[in-house]
Amino acid sequence: MNTNSEALVQAVLAALRRAGLVEVEVSARHVHLSQRDLEVLFGPGASLTPKRPLSQPGQFLSEERVTLVGPKGRREHVAVLGPVRKATQVELSQGDCFELGVQAPVRESGDTKGSGRLRIEGPRGAIDLPEGVIVAHCHIHLTPETAREMGLCDKQHVAVEVFTERPVVFRDVVVRVSSSYSDRMHIDVDEANAARASGFTLGKVLK
Repeated sequence: MNTNSEALVQAVLAALRRAGLVEVEVSARHVHLSQRDLEVLFGPGASLTPKRPLSQPGQFLSEERVTLVGPKGRREHVAVLGPVRKATQVELSQGDCFELGVQAPVRESGDTKGSGRLRIEGPRGAIDLPEGVIVAHCHIHLTPETAREMGLCDKQHVAVEVFTERPVVFRDVVVRVSSSYSDRMHIDVDEANAARASGFTLGKVLK
């Protein structure tokens, strides 16, 4: 990207921030694995193989896939995201939970105490996860600079109007602020279907 193009992109991004707009991404079902569980599923010494980067810096979709097994069904070829985490976590939509027969609470990522359980199968082994299955609370990732421009702070709850052919206002959206983030709002597949959100989508933060 040449200097003029980069300057134009930055000017557009700054204008979006001043208008309180954020790009909305759909987060489909996926799994985060601990190193220990990764090795149980894929063999001793296993590591995740990056397939493509995600919008959040340092995170990636891996080549590895797993099967989720619940009381009512199974879902194969479920994406595994990297890098590995301290604890294994499965993020599903409510529709996924119905399909699998899993009881999972709506939680922020990392808040898994007393959450849902299921079985994860890989090519070399399986794990009966006693807790760690959640329906992710819709949220916005913001850098500190963007949060200041928008007048927002970490853990604040806001409403966001999503601009689609079926406009929806999402309420109780959690703001998460970190210098390691890129500015994005994340909703799950059920929420995206309700709003008919696909492709490049913008939302406006309503205070």
